[in-house]
Amino acid sequence: MTQTQMVLDALRAGRAITPLEALHEFGCFRLASRVLELRQMGHPIVVEKIKTPTGKHVARYRMGRP
Repeated sequence: MTQTQMVLDALRAGRAITPLEALHEFGCFRLASRVLELRQMGHPIVVEKIKTPTGKHVARYRMGRP
């Protein structure tokens, strides 16, 4: 299974994913690139900027409404 498919499966399951989670779970170093591929395929993925407990801002992706 490709990284893109693994990310899509997780998003379809209702999960929200950060780049660090994608790295640990799927070995995906470039989550934004996988999300771009999915968006180009027509999947409604939205991004939120969140603040981590250490004060850094990261992207969190989730499935949006069709």
